[in-house]
Amino acid sequence: MFYNGLRNRSLKRNGFTLTELLVVIAIIGLLSGVATVGMRAYLASSAVRIARIEVVEIVDALENYNSIKSRYPTVEEGIRILGESTSEFPGGLLKGNLNDPWKNPYEYVIPGTNGEPFDVICSGPDGRIGTEDDIASYDLVNQ
Repeated sequence: MFYNGLRNRSLKRNGFTLTELLVVIAIIGLLSGVATVGMRAYLASSAVRIARIEVVEIVDALENYNSIKSRYPTVEEGIRILGESTSEFPGGLLKGNLNDPWKNPYEYVIPGTNGEPFDVICSGPDGRIGTEDDIASYDLVNQ
């Protein structure tokens, strides 16, 4: 008799109630929302770090170009000359594309600020030069 009563109670509850399912769905929705916000912030900060690294790589390539050619590229030549294959630079000094993480071209300015021979500037997430989010070689030298 005791066994039949236990068996009948266990047979009555075979699934989840609608309330339980709604609570689980709400919790999953909250967790995915928090994860999405965190991921977007991480991706935005990593794009800035990538741009800083690429500006430093362009500056290094410009210095290598100057050490071999005894001059920096002209504004007309720009930094695209660093990616071209020549007899002095088989395969070029820079590999890959010359656009920032936001698909905007890096700016090469001659003469540079503070007595520097040049500046390399990334327009940042907003895509406009001269705003607070710019990433420039003259800022990275002091870091």
